Amino acid sequence: MRPRIVLLATGGTIAGTGELGKDIGYQSGSLPAEKIAGVVPGLSDIAEIKTIQVCNLNSDDMTDSIWIDLARRINDLSREPDTDGFVVTHGTDTLEETAYFLNLTVKTEKPVVVTGAMRPATSNAPDGPRNLYQAVEAAASGANRGKGVLVAFAGRLFPAREAVKRHTAALDAVASCAGGEAGCGSRKHTTSTEFDVSGLKALPKVPVLYFAVDADPALVKYAASNSDGIVIAGAGAGEFSQAWRSALERCKVPVVVSSRTGCGPVLQETMVCPNAVAAGTLQPAKAAVLLRLALTRTRDTEELIRIFDTY
Repeated sequence: MRPRIVLLATGGTIAGTGELGKDIGYQSGSLPAEKIAGVVPGLSDIAEIKTIQVCNLNSDDMTDSIWIDLARRINDLSREPDTDGFVVTHGTDTLEETAYFLNLTVKTEKPVVVTGAMRPATSNAPDGPRNLYQAVEAAASGANRGKGVLVAFAGRLFPAREAVKRHTAALDAVASCAGGEAGCGSRKHTTSTEFDVSGLKALPKVPVLYFAVDADPALVKYAASNSDGIVIAGAGAGEFSQAWRSALERCKVPVVVSSRTGCGPVLQETMVCPNAVAAGTLQPAKAAVLLRLALTRTRDTEELIRIFDTY
């Protein structure tokens, strides 16, 4: 029997339409899930597909409430014995954040694979069908059970924690800074995490502040007074000015420091602010995802350090 895969669609370029033959000027999130799946040659040969339209939007408009709904749906459906895996279609702009959120909150060992596209469905050469075929194939494979959430893109398969969008237009825009593919890494995920969103309606508010030359420390003060925590996209290995350091030391909310460089670790041993938590190898947007979830459990600095070391 063919594996039964649930396709949860959220919109994005893979569901985008515009002028025939053009790759720009299209409307994201235009096509419904069944149409996305219906045009992929051979898809029905490798799996029985059930489609669910979670939402249909540009991924820049993704919200925490949609994240929570998506995780709950997967958790509920994963208990059905005839469901073998899941595919989530998503816009590439924030795909990495959604994939990492699901990696921390879904409670199943069944494969969950996230994918998207760089060209709309009305392009002369859309990449969505190929990416979707790969994602379904990965979700239908028993070899991917227990590996956490995966990202399928341009013929490669990445752990959700490592996947990033690193180019504005290339067909292989989603890749891994660390260079690893599925199966690598030892961080806890899915069934082994401590995070439970089943009773949540929203997540704590955490902005990302980007440090640059002459960046106004008033931004730190404003963010601290209007948020539950802050992530700093620091220069180099998580560096920032003395003015920012002074502002951060006065913060009454948790602070996590990442790097704007895109690759490499930020270490706890190099933190110059006593209340700051190092993001490790997490890039700023993903550090914000983890901090938002962590704040549903604790505000203690030592506990936050443990959480960032664990996930």
